[in-house]
Amino acid sequence: MRIIPPPENKSAREQSPQSEASRATQGAREGGVTARVVVFSLILSVVFGYILPVVDLKFSNTFLGATHLPPGAVAVLLLLVLVVNPLLRLLSKRFAFSRNEVLTVYISCLFSSLVPGHGAENFFVANTIAPFYFANAENGWMKFLTDLPSWFTPALRNGSYDAAGRHLVDWWYLTLPSGKTIPWAAWLVPLGAWSAVILASYFMLACLSVILRAQWSDREALAYPLLQIPLAVTEEKVSAGASRGTRNSGVLFGNPLAWLGAGCAALAQLLNGLHLYFPDVPAMPLELPMSKILSEAPWNQIGEMNVIIYPVVVGITFLLSSEIALSLWSFYWFIKAQYLVGYTFGFPLGTLPKATALAVPAFATYQRVGAYVMFAALVLWTAREHLGHVWRRALGREKARAGEELEPLSYPVAVWGFGLSLAFILLWSCAAGIRFGVAFYLWGSYLIFAICLSRVVAEGGLLFVQHGLRPLGVVSQLWGSGSGAWLDPASIVPASFVQHALMYDVRGFIMPSFVQSFKLARDRKISARPLLALIGAVTLISFAMGVWMRVRMGYENGGLGLNDWGATAGARLPARNAKDFLDGAQYQSFSNWLWIGAGALLVWLITLARAQWAWFPLHPIGYLTSVTYALDMLWFSIALGWLCKVVVMRFGGINVYRKIIPFFLGLALGDIAMMVFWVAIDGWQGRMNHQLMPG
Repeated sequence: MRIIPPPENKSAREQSPQSEASRATQGAREGGVTARVVVFSLILSVVFGYILPVVDLKFSNTFLGATHLPPGAVAVLLLLVLVVNPLLRLLSKRFAFSRNEVLTVYISCLFSSLVPGHGAENFFVANTIAPFYFANAENGWMKFLTDLPSWFTPALRNGSYDAAGRHLVDWWYLTLPSGKTIPWAAWLVPLGAWSAVILASYFMLACLSVILRAQWSDREALAYPLLQIPLAVTEEKVSAGASRGTRNSGVLFGNPLAWLGAGCAALAQLLNGLHLYFPDVPAMPLELPMSKILSEAPWNQIGEMNVIIYPVVVGITFLLSSEIALSLWSFYWFIKAQYLVGYTFGFPLGTLPKATALAVPAFATYQRVGAYVMFAALVLWTAREHLGHVWRRALGREKARAGEELEPLSYPVAVWGFGLSLAFILLWSCAAGIRFGVAFYLWGSYLIFAICLSRVVAEGGLLFVQHGLRPLGVVSQLWGSGSGAWLDPASIVPASFVQHALMYDVRGFIMPSFVQSFKLARDRKISARPLLALIGAVTLISFAMGVWMRVRMGYENGGLGLNDWGATAGARLPARNAKDFLDGAQYQSFSNWLWIGAGALLVWLITLARAQWAWFPLHPIGYLTSVTYALDMLWFSIALGWLCKVVVMRFGGINVYRKIIPFFLGLALGDIAMMVFWVAIDGWQGRMNHQLMPG
């Protein structure tokens, strides 16, 4: 059964006497990128750029970004709809923000709340200095760190790690000595160099999103489930022939089921938060510890297994098609079952070959390598007619089709913009010391991940996505590394820094925000080209603010006291992995190629089965995400949301399902509202490590 909810609440929409055509005309007349929206969005980009690094690094509390339904962006949405607009209407009804204006602000926040936060491209700040601070005689990192170009890291001066470099690094981790100031002059060139390649990658992803928009949104009609939240929140009840000023706060908030769902989530998170501050307040447990339950063989072979209820995930999963929701959690158990089978045949989990520097067995890792390559190939093959048209447009051999003028960029600009930005990125990588072949492989892998993971968000609504793969680790176990190998020593060190700064923890990367924004803008008739300019402005401001804050926070708070992954443990990985690769790859085996083939074959067979049989219940995106931190944390909530939908559809049918959607929308919104509430309270009280979403 493939039931994809409509982009808006259908039952509520039917209550309005306006037709869809009149709504589209109204949206076109109102626009979205107005002067006040631009000013408000730019101010928010400064605010998010300042606040998010503090929340993420200093307090390690719930991320306001780092998901593709960012709590910070949803909080702004609720603030506008429930507080700002009602107050403006008290002054004059014509002052209220229109629906398209509110949605434009939300779109801008998709970028300004992701770019400066956790999982975005700002890891480079700590990554470029942590290896120098933690280098010692035992690990021998300093033998190769000084081979990096001086513009690559503020720690080096003309290839030397001198006293000035040591002071710069030590002060960032231990705070500035009294009377000293932040050595911005030493940071200026590295920050400029890294910012150039990161901003080029943003433009490359924007161009790629423009190229793919029509294929994904119009031709394949992907569901974009995460867009149902802003659409539902802003859906307005308008009387026949009414003017803009007579609109109320929205249809969703007039539905008691939405408030019931929000109340359930809010009550649970309120009690649990109060329990942290006042232990006498009873808690409402949302997590079941499984380590003691699964302590005996063979069940202790399945590795980490978290049973946690995240109300927002349950709510979003209820909106997914049954095949998507089933696939997301069942493929997670498909891999776990392989662990049990291996143990049954005499291969305990601890004895299986690992992927380089990962706890995941190599056979599970390389299945997904093949799955990613095959899925990306199938996505592009399906789009071949559209991509052919886009390419011919770029060469001037074909005229523009109707509607192209509404794209954020014309197809020729998108194609050549993509090509030139990729060329710049490759040249930058070569200037850093990476051989061209290695750089091409590294960034080619990045584009495969970007296409596949953006598709997971657009089609599967997963709140945050990670691939859990390290391209250099994969190639080292296929073709070797070190002296005489394809992955040569000169490339290993700078490539390791690029990989871990920009390509490993990608839960905050922004291509899903581009594809969602372009879809929403097209459907709501928001002018796409002014919108893209606004997106560029807020991205630039929030990125600059985020980087500035990360440099400053180390010197003012001490990097050793900041979030472990963002400042210490995660920041050491470039040097640790480089050392492993220089010493020669472990677990290099021909069987890795066989597992790649098995993963690719399975994705192809699943895709073929979906094309041949309408009843086939699985989708390959579940296989792509099966061995990732995201599914480790979210699988149970996804399974719970899927079960709720199956029960409702089985015993109530499609009409009951549509009527109960507001409850699950409210469940998601109530959970997000409490995330923001507790971030504010914890910041006021100075409490750390209070996370309502995976950290």
